[in-house]
Amino acid sequence: MITRNPLARAGQYVALAAYLVFLGFPLLWLLSTSLKSSGEINSLAVNLIPEQFAWGNYPQALDRQNLIRSAGNSLLVSVVTMVVTTLVSMPAAYALARFRGKLRAAGTAWILVSQVFPAILLIIPLFIVLRTLQLNDTMFGLILVYVTFTLPFTLWMLQGYVAAIPRDLEEAGSMDGATRFTVLRLIVFPLLVPGLVATAMFTFVAAWNEFFLALVLIQSPELYTLPLTLRTFIGLEGQTQLGPLAAGAVLATIPSLVIFGLLQRRLTSGSLAGAVKG
Repeated sequence: MITRNPLARAGQYVALAAYLVFLGFPLLWLLSTSLKSSGEINSLAVNLIPEQFAWGNYPQALDRQNLIRSAGNSLLVSVVTMVVTTLVSMPAAYALARFRGKLRAAGTAWILVSQVFPAILLIIPLFIVLRTLQLNDTMFGLILVYVTFTLPFTLWMLQGYVAAIPRDLEEAGSMDGATRFTVLRLIVFPLLVPGLVATAMFTFVAAWNEFFLALVLIQSPELYTLPLTLRTFIGLEGQTQLGPLAAGAVLATIPSLVIFGLLQRRLTSGSLAGAVKG
C-alpha cells in the first residue's frame, strides 16, 4: 500500500491556496477599486475594503459611457466569431489530423507561418483591404478579422484533440457498416466535445478582450466594443476616472466568467473512458 506523507499533502494544499490567491487578488483589488471614491483612490491608501462604498461608480459606468450598448456589440462579435471559428476549424482539424499529403503539409505550414507575424505588422494592409471592400467600421468586417486571426491557433489546438482519439474507434465503426459521416457524428464528435469547448472558450475570450484591431477598424462610437468604451474613461488630458473605469472592468469580466462556469464541466480529460467496451 502506498502511504502519502501528510506534510507533502499539506504543502500541496498550501501551494494551491497561494496560487489561487495569486490569481484572484487582482480581481479582488479591481472589485475593491470599483467601490472606492475618487478621493480614496487618489489618496493611494492600501486597503482592500473601502472606507466608504461608492456604489455610484456602477451607474456612472453604465449610463454615461454607453456600456450596455458596447457590451451588446462585444457579445455579438464574440459569439459569432466563436461559432464561425468552431464550425470551420472542426472539419479542418479532422482533415489535418487524419489525412496525409501535400494539402496537410500546406495547412500546417500556413498555421505556423501565420503565428509568426504580429498584428501590428498586418494592420495597415488589412485596413486597406477592408476599406477597399467597404468593410471597415462595420461589425461584419471586425468579425471577419477576428475569425481570420483566431482560426490558425484554434485549428492547431483542435487537431491535437482529434489526433488523441484512437483510430481503432473509427475503424471499428467502419467495420460495423457505418459510413464516414456516421462515424464522425456518433463516435468522433462526442469524444471531441472537450476540445470544442476549449476552442470555443478561447475564441470567445480572445474576441471579447481584443482591443488593438477594434481600435483601428472601428471609428463609429455606436459600434464600439467594450475595450474601446473602457478607453473613453481616460480624458483628453490623461485624467482617468479610476472608479467608473474599475466598475466597467468588473462588469466586463462577468460574461467571460459566466461562459467559463457554463462550459467548464465539459472540460474533462477522461472523456475517452468507456469509449471502448469489452
